[in-house]
Amino acid sequence: MLGFHGNQVVIGYDLGNVHSQISYCYAEGERGKNGSRMTEEATNLYVPTVLCKRNQANQWYCGQEAFRRAQDGEGILIEDLLHLAEDGEPIRIEEAAYDPVALLTLFLKRSLMTVAGPDRIAALMLTCRCWTSRQREVLSQALAGLGLKTARVAFQSYGESYYCYMLHQEKELWKNTSLLLEYVQERVKVYSLNLNERTRPKVLLIEEEEQPFFPRRPMSEGPPMSENPPIGENPPRESPRDAGLSEQWEEQLDREFLAVARRLCEGKKISSVYLIGENYSEDWMKESLRYLCKSSRVFQGSNLYSKGACYAMRERMNPSGLEKEYVFLGTEKLKANVGMKVKKQGEPFYYALLDAGCDWRSAKNTCELYLREENDVELMVTPLNGKPARLARIVLEGIQPVTRIRLRLSMKGEDRLGVEVEDLGFGELLPSSGHEWKEELGLYED
Repeated sequence: MLGFHGNQVVIGYDLGNVHSQISYCYAEGERGKNGSRMTEEATNLYVPTVLCKRNQANQWYCGQEAFRRAQDGEGILIEDLLHLAEDGEPIRIEEAAYDPVALLTLFLKRSLMTVAGPDRIAALMLTCRCWTSRQREVLSQALAGLGLKTARVAFQSYGESYYCYMLHQEKELWKNTSLLLEYVQERVKVYSLNLNERTRPKVLLIEEEEQPFFPRRPMSEGPPMSENPPIGENPPRESPRDAGLSEQWEEQLDREFLAVARRLCEGKKISSVYLIGENYSEDWMKESLRYLCKSSRVFQGSNLYSKGACYAMRERMNPSGLEKEYVFLGTEKLKANVGMKVKKQGEPFYYALLDAGCDWRSAKNTCELYLREENDVELMVTPLNGKPARLARIVLEGIQPVTRIRLRLSMKGEDRLGVEVEDLGFGELLPSSGHEWKEELGLYED
């Protein structure tokens, strides 16, 4: 163990602009065969992402209580906290201006207190759909104001949280394709998790897409269903019939969702399907649910992302060995190993430069090498996403014989590798020519 106190917790925090979910496990909790076990309490920590300022007083409420106080006329409700913090413009409430990042900090502090105080949090993983550089900057500022006693704070996307969640489930659920279908207003966000056991380490690849899903509502019906679940710490599911929807529209919902399911599943082996979103309901999902259950196990819930974030952080702190057996290749991950064949003490040697599975934005390396008679540098690019391995040759026009070079690698895009070579010379006998060579390579080109 890493010296944690017995009551410290590891938190997975799904931060949404409308509502958030929190899952946690104890830092020294029991580890079963599938990793850290979650506490039962973690399944119920649903927090609306809102604050309420009490009228004419410096008193603030968070989450469900904020909604209740605002509805009772006791204060002013502040929503869109994450978007407001990203915009950075001061927020005027009554006669005062407030820093939106400070308000986001206050929300995070109050919501985390439902689990543990700052000194009991051993580690925190924040997850959202896709982190922008601005979001990371804003959240880093907000987290600095929480007074946490740990530096173990990290960010990951929903895709990676889904991967981490599945990796800690029984393998039967992901030995073939696993699908996560998130119903968000007018579309279904699809994450498809696929296992490639032919590589070493084995690769789990997530592909993302969106399917339009906006059935036309009969003119006699009321407003469409909200994309947000009902307010409450453990919100009940609202079916179309509960919301006053006609049997005709239920059938239409079912029919159109069945078409989405068929497009995604036909011709594939599907081990499991996860339905995320409060607008799913067995009241209208009759034929579509029957279709999905024919060949796969189907689950419904709302806190998969926060649990996956919690598993991910616990794995970082106390590796189970899974990270050596599997590598995750999501949309933000480098999908190829990059290295060189060099000689070490006269023997051929593979020198790794970039490793698949890291965030491509942070993938970089700098090293120094000696060239004898060569006038080029050859990089071995080995994709793990099914593309063929290849050698990428960079010709160094005008390079001096027998010299030392500095090689810099950095990603210029999700699939573009920037290569810089600098001639350093060979001591006093052969001063540097000052020449530099720059090139960009497509990592996944055939």
